[in-house]
Amino acid sequence: MPEFVNRRDFLKHSAALGTGAAIGLGAGTVRADDNASNILPSVKDMPMGQIGKLKISRLISGGNLISGWAHARDLRYVSELQRRYNTKEKVLETLALCEANGINTIIADPRDKPMEIFKKHWDMGGKIQWIAEGHPTPNDLFSNVQKSIDWGASAIYVQGVIGDRWLRDGHIDKLAKVVDYVKKQGMPAGIGAHLLDVIIASETSGYKPDFYVKTLHHGNYWSARRPDQQLDVVANPTDNYWSMTPEETIEFFKNVKTPWIAFKTLAAGAIHPNSGFDYAFKGGADFVCVGMFDFQVTEDAQIAKDITEKYRQRSRPWRA
Repeated sequence: MPEFVNRRDFLKHSAALGTGAAIGLGAGTVRADDNASNILPSVKDMPMGQIGKLKISRLISGGNLISGWAHARDLRYVSELQRRYNTKEKVLETLALCEANGINTIIADPRDKPMEIFKKHWDMGGKIQWIAEGHPTPNDLFSNVQKSIDWGASAIYVQGVIGDRWLRDGHIDKLAKVVDYVKKQGMPAGIGAHLLDVIIASETSGYKPDFYVKTLHHGNYWSARRPDQQLDVVANPTDNYWSMTPEETIEFFKNVKTPWIAFKTLAAGAIHPNSGFDYAFKGGADFVCVGMFDFQVTEDAQIAKDITEKYRQRSRPWRA
């Protein structure tokens, strides 16, 4: 994607391609402090890692914004506002903008909207890889997973809330069965969790996933968990925290050789990427997954690139 001096030149380029705004004409290509006069240059040479045969950008796009719901705490209107903003056309723009900035992977659930958008994106020549959230049930381990495989997922993991629930409800060993099933289909298989005990159980029991998707964020934000909130994330009534034991998580992962995708690194938008990405990459995460509006993509990509280069050497070796 060329670097443009101003919006007029960008519009001319878009029109010449016959794509209109489809390659990222949105607020995300413009600095908020320059009155929309200049286009941010695309980020080049995004650092990459490897999970199985997949080459994955260190910054991964999250899929909540596509599926149409948000962790908005007590702001009940936010999910609806988000759905109205992120139309299918806007999401296609955002995916193209991600690819233009070196972000080649997204994590999203296997719902109709994201799957239809991914198909459209691929039909238009897009190459973004989809890591699917798996939503198996204790009584049906494979149907939901197979749906994502059939639709073109590049990898699948058991979604974090499910990992937590299965630990709580005594189904934790079924995670290994899902991992084995996905591996037999020839793609990377992962395990997600908010609770560190899920990862500990996997490591001590030998489930051997190809990657983990585990929350990590610090608690230095105004709406962080209060002292009287002792419930786990599954039963969290106030929706304001996702990483209950960040220091313990960082310490445990020092000895985990499996690649780690950290998510909720910004505590659902409460922490600035400069701080959240730094904490995650310094703490040992190999990748961070962040939901992004179009107007956040380029800045987030630059921040992720700068911070990963800053921590080429760190306490936990890069595992991907």
